[in-house]
Amino acid sequence: MSSAAQTSQETSQDLLLALAGITKRFGPLIANDAIDLMVHKGEIVALLGENGAGKTTLMNILFGHYVADEGTVTVATRDGNLEQLEPGAPQAALDAGIGMVHQHFTLAENLTGLDNIVLGTEPIFRLRRDRTKARAKLAELMAGSGLNVDLDQPVHKLTVGEKQRVEILKALYRDARLLVLDEPTAVLTPQEADSLFAVLRKLAQNGLAVIIIAHKLAEVLAVSHRIAVLRGGKKVGEMLTSDADHRSIAELMVGREVPVSRRVAREPGKPVITLSDVTIDRGDSRRSLHGVSITAHEGEILGIAGVSGNGQAALAQLIAGLDKPDQGSVEFFGEKVVKFDAHQFAQNGIARIPEDRHHDGMVGSMTVAENIAIEDVRNAGYQKFGFLDFDAIRKRAEHAITDYDVRCPGPDAPARLLSGGNIQKLILARVLEKSPKLILANQPSRGLDVGAQSEVHRRLLEARQNGAAVILISEDLDELLTISDQIAVIHAGHITPAMTTDTIDRSELGLMMAGQKKTHHASTNAHSGETA
Repeated sequence: MSSAAQTSQETSQDLLLALAGITKRFGPLIANDAIDLMVHKGEIVALLGENGAGKTTLMNILFGHYVADEGTVTVATRDGNLEQLEPGAPQAALDAGIGMVHQHFTLAENLTGLDNIVLGTEPIFRLRRDRTKARAKLAELMAGSGLNVDLDQPVHKLTVGEKQRVEILKALYRDARLLVLDEPTAVLTPQEADSLFAVLRKLAQNGLAVIIIAHKLAEVLAVSHRIAVLRGGKKVGEMLTSDADHRSIAELMVGREVPVSRRVAREPGKPVITLSDVTIDRGDSRRSLHGVSITAHEGEILGIAGVSGNGQAALAQLIAGLDKPDQGSVEFFGEKVVKFDAHQFAQNGIARIPEDRHHDGMVGSMTVAENIAIEDVRNAGYQKFGFLDFDAIRKRAEHAITDYDVRCPGPDAPARLLSGGNIQKLILARVLEKSPKLILANQPSRGLDVGAQSEVHRRLLEARQNGAAVILISEDLDELLTISDQIAVIHAGHITPAMTTDTIDRSELGLMMAGQKKTHHASTNAHSGETA
């Protein structure tokens, strides 16, 4: 018997949740296949798996959004008895003390933190709202958990970390006994992530059970007590975190050894793109830049670190030719760009991996073949007598599917049927097959499992080795520190001078991302003689 199973038996009196034989089918697809999972009071359980492994489906069954075809969900009542949860009834899950914090927060930005927390717990029609009891209960919750936040501030004025605290308090205010967190650190700085982990440990000590759905293995190892792994809709393994390491978890998730991508030292070439004192003012921090100067060289990956919403969208739009600067200049191979046109940029060798792969990276109703060729339909190779040559388009797609291991029914399948990881492989095939001179990779591994992340990193490093310049915009410090040659930090539309990756202190980088430390040290590129 495994140590995890022994622990479960020894603490059966503290059982809070038991999923037994959960099976869910969508047509011929078995999303969950006879899954068993137990969670105990005061326990932090990490639920891991590849994209499409069945994690989200399982949690939707737990919350009553889906009804399982087979199996039961049993929850310990507040008086200690075990009762089956009513299927397909979200209110029953809430009444049983199950709360969830989604990756994308569900807060009303124009309301205060207090308003958001009590929303839905008060009668609609009431002449006078007395929040005295609510404030007292929240003060007690904050004191006991360390979830300190100004509840009277409008949510739009709070930091990302503070918004997450409001979401957790919202669940605790409803007397949650089990908290499910979906990718909780996706938009946090390292310091905010450490603070969250401290809060979760304290909550667990007070008896709260936690399920974390995550992709970042280092964080899973840092905060969880036990790990359950899904693959192909089945639970393929369970272990105590103390018995686990990166390699064993990754192999269990994907069913094979996951290669680790490493940078190979090489001398960068000449500048490919240079932004000089660029300012774009569009009225908000997400779409504005202020006096930005950066340079990306041949054979180099320039990482742009930052918390979401600090000007990354504006930078990506500019590099892709979808926007132009109000002030400053952009040079491509030493020539000043006069016309900012996305099609012309693509023809000049600038390729992009967009942040939102579903919205901007593909057209779901079009086939895999059409999506791979979509940026090149004007090229002579895809035309015959003035019409599209669908045989040529299909042949290219067949090669791309094979070369990039795009798992799909075939080139004629609608792209919407692909998983997130396979959509990203499709985009990589479209981008990299043309041997671009500059690759804009915007959050390329966000939401991908460890196997898909490894493939994305391998492909970007291969392009770098072949002489392409890569601008990597990412919120994932592990990704940036693993494959970037240099890293600059973006905050409130300002970008710091680039720093050589090997000299960067991780905690210092986190402070810069939060705007608490303005500079590291100006890094002068020895190969170019200019400040990046």
